[in-house]
Amino acid sequence: MPMIDVYIRAGKIDDTGALARNLATTLMRIEGVPDIAMFRQNTAAFIHELPPGSISNVDGDEDCCRVQVLTNLGALDRAKQLRVVAELTGLIADATDDSIRDRIWVLLTEAPDGGWGLNGHANTNEELVAAARAELAKGSGA
Repeated sequence: MPMIDVYIRAGKIDDTGALARNLATTLMRIEGVPDIAMFRQNTAAFIHELPPGSISNVDGDEDCCRVQVLTNLGALDRAKQLRVVAELTGLIADATDDSIRDRIWVLLTEAPDGGWGLNGHANTNEELVAAARAELAKGSGA
């Protein structure tokens, strides 16, 4: 149930809602979790549009983007890490004028086991897996 935060200069993205949905959907697909409500309703992207003058590299360029992806511990093996970075970069570049493609920085972060809060409870990976299995069992009629 990853969370994605995108920090970008205001006005670079025409349809932030569509981009947020596309990022969340893509990450859920790459992570390979079941298509159940627990994951669909708790995988989200947040687009943070920052005012002019609030982003800068050393050269004073504001045309860059920072993406923070937070997953539970061990959710992304190396192949998935590579896909996440490539595909999220592509989605963001496509949603802009593509001039920032080489300055989209994707940071992958893992919450420690027990550090994923959901519904007021700090869940371990084992508890999240058990909750997903329970939801799958309900959906299959079991």
